[in-house]
Amino acid sequence: MLDGIKLFTGNANPDLALAICQYLDINLGKATVKTFSDGEIMVEIGENVRGKDIYVVQPACHPVNKNLMELLIMIDALKRASAARINVIFPYYSYSRQDRKVAPRVPISAKMVADLLSVAVAHRLVSLDLHANQIQGFFDIPVDNIFSAPVMLKYLKENFGKDLVIVSPDAGGVERARAFAKRLSASLAIVVKRGTQDADTGSWEFIGHVKNKNAVIMDDMVDTGRTLLRAVEALKEVGAATINACCTHGVLSGDSVERIEKSTLETLIISDSIPLGEKEKQTSKIVVLSVAGLLGEAIKRVHHHDSVSSLFV
Repeated sequence: MLDGIKLFTGNANPDLALAICQYLDINLGKATVKTFSDGEIMVEIGENVRGKDIYVVQPACHPVNKNLMELLIMIDALKRASAARINVIFPYYSYSRQDRKVAPRVPISAKMVADLLSVAVAHRLVSLDLHANQIQGFFDIPVDNIFSAPVMLKYLKENFGKDLVIVSPDAGGVERARAFAKRLSASLAIVVKRGTQDADTGSWEFIGHVKNKNAVIMDDMVDTGRTLLRAVEALKEVGAATINACCTHGVLSGDSVERIEKSTLETLIISDSIPLGEKEKQTSKIVVLSVAGLLGEAIKRVHHHDSVSSLFV
């Protein structure tokens, strides 16, 4: 039983929130979240939340700043309505790539987002495949970093067979790719840049064997698609039998969908942490796997004070 729990959402990904409610067998909380003509956001909670355990589902996807502001104002509205606990389900953590100073006089924007959520008085954060694990240390509240691996691994096991190689498109993704390769009993390969620092020049090599193998490129997100597609071209040049890709967050900004459609990539497997736009829905190359059950189970375990990490054993 989930007595005393209520789940709300803004406008970022209502379909995911509804799917989580269906998994938990509860109704979506009533809330009005709208924008005035001048761009200001207005939130009104439409039911009693006094003393309740509240979960707010809101990824900070495009438009990033609007969705992030919706979340902050919803937290404030729930706090002022005397909610007992406000747990933020933040599937896509905006600004997560700015997690450290890479040059003088630049911000650590991921820390700033953490500060905003903390000042708004969120009591817990549940996120999905954080870009960098150290972001958890930016908070003084409990943070659960949920992994989409169980959902992705199930699909990969059912659809990809022999001669499988998991490919990390850069050095930063090696740990993630290695974990998948181990679970799938597959080999591991890493893309290595040679020559200039420009992403569109120089040459690309592989650590590992990919020729005549079924390659699956593994990453946490696809934004412009440049990193992904350069890895696809490199795999094609060295003779990979098939080339697919798998990532948690399909940001897919700019003309990334058109570029993916024109490429030799066979499929891009993503989660529904970020909703697809109409343009993305029209391509047959994108496969969407739902993480609603995974997030719903995490909510259930948080509510009952059970282990969340045991989801991934």
